[in-house]
Amino acid sequence: MSTARDTTRIASHKLSLSEVLDWMVADGMVSAEKAQLLSGLDARGAYKDKHPLIILGKRGWNDERPPNLPLTVESLTAWLAARCGLPFARIDPLKLDVQRITSVVSLPYASRYNILPVEVTPREVVIATAEPYDQEWEREISQVQKKQIRRVITNPEDIARYLVEFYSISRSVLGAEKQNEGLPAGAGIQNLEQLIELGRSGKLDSNDQHIVSIVDWLLQYAFDQRASDIHVEPRRDQGLIRFRIDGVLQQVYQLPSAVLMPVTSRIKILARMDIAEKRRPQDGRIKTRTPDGTEVELRLSTMPTAFGEKLVMRIFDPAVLLKDFRALGFTESDQKLWDGLIEQPHGIILVTGPTGSGKTTTLYSTLKQVAKPEVNVCTVEDPIELVEPAFNQMQVHQGIDLSFASGVRTLLRQDPDIIMIGEIRDAETADMAVQAALTGHLVFSTLHTNDAPSSVSRLLDLGVQPFLIQSTLLGIIAQRLVRTLCSHCKRETQVDDAQWDMLVSPWKAQKPRKVYEAVGCLECRNTGYKGRVGLYEMLQFTPKLKPYVQERLDLDAMREAAFKEGMKPLRLRGAQKVADGVTTLEEVMRVAPPTAVQRP
Repeated sequence: MSTARDTTRIASHKLSLSEVLDWMVADGMVSAEKAQLLSGLDARGAYKDKHPLIILGKRGWNDERPPNLPLTVESLTAWLAARCGLPFARIDPLKLDVQRITSVVSLPYASRYNILPVEVTPREVVIATAEPYDQEWEREISQVQKKQIRRVITNPEDIARYLVEFYSISRSVLGAEKQNEGLPAGAGIQNLEQLIELGRSGKLDSNDQHIVSIVDWLLQYAFDQRASDIHVEPRRDQGLIRFRIDGVLQQVYQLPSAVLMPVTSRIKILARMDIAEKRRPQDGRIKTRTPDGTEVELRLSTMPTAFGEKLVMRIFDPAVLLKDFRALGFTESDQKLWDGLIEQPHGIILVTGPTGSGKTTTLYSTLKQVAKPEVNVCTVEDPIELVEPAFNQMQVHQGIDLSFASGVRTLLRQDPDIIMIGEIRDAETADMAVQAALTGHLVFSTLHTNDAPSSVSRLLDLGVQPFLIQSTLLGIIAQRLVRTLCSHCKRETQVDDAQWDMLVSPWKAQKPRKVYEAVGCLECRNTGYKGRVGLYEMLQFTPKLKPYVQERLDLDAMREAAFKEGMKPLRLRGAQKVADGVTTLEEVMRVAPPTAVQRP
């Protein structure tokens, strides 16, 4: 096997397919017959101007060495790096300073050698390449930058993709800046009224091609990175773009303040919002498609701040409606209990939890399941989070006195079978929900409480009479979302007795033999987590719990009775996920509230 020093002694050249095939045969990855056949095709010009790794990765071969894994472009790149004694690196767009790396070399130069700068420090420039022995560009860049060059081997498909993407967005930002050079210094720190005038100055139009490119890139970037929210935030000297990925905000890009304003205006135009109004909050919606044809909706909200308009876009992927409850995190017993509740002809079912805990996904997935052709499903929401053809959806509009309560009153005259109320916020809405349940409708709604039993206390606080709660309430589900461990890097570790006891207290849950810890790798951007799953506290309102609903509710007594009826608290559910190797002790304790009971 070659070493890192070998690369400096071998004459500068680009890899050939026959050269790579010879190495693969020598390492026992493919048979000599396969290699000879493919070399013959290459000699006849069948694969001209294609990188050998891309050619081989598309063949669909399996490694002939156990365990016979597929030979993908990615796995072949890692193998090549190890064989040549060079580091293998996967490009993580969220970790790159695009403006800085694109200033190292021009796009034509980078494209000529298929290289991509990925890191710039005071002493060195790190260059990603798929050519370990192409030395021609290294000395030139080192002389111009007056820094050492360190090369890493990267998937050639990623280099080709990000070359176009990074240089395109960098060019758009620079072009927008040049068109805006006439604006006075410090434009980003004007007061709100002056910001409106600057926005109307026409110096940089929101329909300018540079701005259009930046917005298109921003949306596509968010889809690729599995972001749930996009934050566009003005600051004193610059604008920040941050993505929320797996529940955690990550900074993605910085834009000059003068460019951020037209970017915000462009997004507001797409959402049919008033671009001249920057002093009041606004809501909007964008419906778009990803390059693979997937339809995606974005819900927008603006807010005036000291340095301009802050814009947040929440991304709703309709694919979540196609997930079954097991994929969302329900256990088999959870799903059986939930199916029994939603099959009831009438009553109230509540979903509770803080913002961002997955209540919308649970409700929409449930409504999608019960929305059969013979059933009339009506919703009143603020706003409509996801347009679904199977439902009849109505949006609250305070400007014309269309509230949740008046919306439910209207729905009751629409011959509904199932009603979904976005949120029970006040006494009037709670009363209308109860009346709808009493008149033979199945009602779904949400509340903001810490756990399931607390929802009963909340209804009493809103003025619902105890006997009405006893007559209408079917069940409550409290939920949280925890990040799931990255399958590529999670590592087995010893169970910390003190942490485990703190997690399951006061329950006597058996300590697992092994648990896993978050490590961090290229796949998960060094977070140790990839994706999220739900924790669910399911309370079925059985006859034994009804006597506890009194005007002076003893919540602790009711909670203990619910535990005896089979309800498991959120932390206990989280402990099961830890024992199953799905998440970590730290993540469950971060998300799930302590069990509010003195004894099981």
